[in-house]
Amino acid sequence: MDSHFGLMNVWSQGDFVTKAVAVILVGMSLASWIVIFIKALDVIKYKRLARHSQDFWHSEDFATALNKLGKDETNPFRGLALEGREAAAHHRNTKAHLHDSLDVSDWITRALRNGIDEFTARLQNGLAVLASVGSTAPFIGLFGTVWGIYHALMSISTVGQATIDKVAGPIGEALIMTALGLAVAIPAVLGYNALVRGNKFVLNKLNSFAHDLHAYFVTGARVQSGSETPIVVPLKKG
Repeated sequence: MDSHFGLMNVWSQGDFVTKAVAVILVGMSLASWIVIFIKALDVIKYKRLARHSQDFWHSEDFATALNKLGKDETNPFRGLALEGREAAAHHRNTKAHLHDSLDVSDWITRALRNGIDEFTARLQNGLAVLASVGSTAPFIGLFGTVWGIYHALMSISTVGQATIDKVAGPIGEALIMTALGLAVAIPAVLGYNALVRGNKFVLNKLNSFAHDLHAYFVTGARVQSGSETPIVVPLKKG
């Protein structure tokens, strides 16, 4: 390959602005791939925990059910069960606080909702990076292209003849910046959409689990809504 063309030539012949744009795009690409990899592992983990969360209800008592969720402190289903238990116990055993004006249902709902909100915020960490990269990388690449074309035309004007062989190389190399911007943005957008879908699945399962927990702590039984008439199902023996 001719050393006068290609990415290496763009880098070697580029000025500070061209090199800065290239470095920014490479940095954005690395950041987006790191976020995609880490968050994808989290989604896979939480989906597995969501599938196993149904084992919680096939237990003879709450302590056994809690053990089935494991000891992982990052398990949102285990954390939600503990939040609900502590809220129910706190409301039942204290009488000197303003929250006692709330009934147990409202108090437990508040505790479970706070737990879900905290987990949602943790689950969505990093998605803003992908959204920012996906929306700005094409324009950063386009800026590098415009800057490169400007300098290419200035160089051609000094020669005096704008023949196709003199124009094609510099202009083509400048357009590489646009392609680089798209190469950075497309994986970020696709990764963002995939992670949002995965997060939505996990949050739906968590909200359903919280609904069952609320029914259990308020009534002592889990409410199933698979039929037109809700069915109350107590914790049963495995």
